[in-house]
Amino acid sequence: MDNFESVLKLLLEAVKANEKKAVVQGNLSEIPVGISNRHVHLSQKDLECLFGKDYQLVKLKDLSQPGQYACKEVLTLCGAKGAIEKVRILGPVRSKTQVEVLAGDCVKLGAVPHVRLSGDLSRTPGVTLVGPKGSVQIEEGLVVAQRHIHMTPEDAKNLGVCDGDVVSIKFDDLRGGVYSNVAVRANDTSSLECHVDIEEANAMGINSKSKITIVK
Repeated sequence: MDNFESVLKLLLEAVKANEKKAVVQGNLSEIPVGISNRHVHLSQKDLECLFGKDYQLVKLKDLSQPGQYACKEVLTLCGAKGAIEKVRILGPVRSKTQVEVLAGDCVKLGAVPHVRLSGDLSRTPGVTLVGPKGSVQIEEGLVVAQRHIHMTPEDAKNLGVCDGDVVSIKFDDLRGGVYSNVAVRANDTSSLECHVDIEEANAMGINSKSKITIVK
């Protein structure tokens, strides 16, 4: 009887430990979502071509990622088949101009969609940018953003992932499901947030209050 009670006690302790671990992991895996629309990141050189010499971007509001912000300025994108007006510029300026659009936008512009992470612009299509003071035709830099999760190295450790990993994410709701090919971007200047675009969010009924979990 003593042996039976000892085994039962050990089993109960193991169950409680697993339940506690599951609760902790569940809390850690609740990642907020940021929904992106089409936007442009400009180099200083291209900014001045479009808006005038020595022009500085005007901040409209801060974004969730530290140091990044939406600007007052908008541009028109012109492709082989059509144009898209009032595309927001995001700051600060970058070393190279990058245009992030939706997959559906590529049809309107007449461009082949290239799904890429930010900064990976090699062999991507070009597009013409039109501003109030001029226009710029970039040879490459038009991309559809790959789904990704921003986080700090500490977040990555807690979530059991590493910078550069590719995971799947799960969203539980009436229209929820799983998205694969989600890149982990872990660095000290990030804030924990999963980024999807408007098309992806609409497909699963995701909004700014939604939370996703990582599925490995």
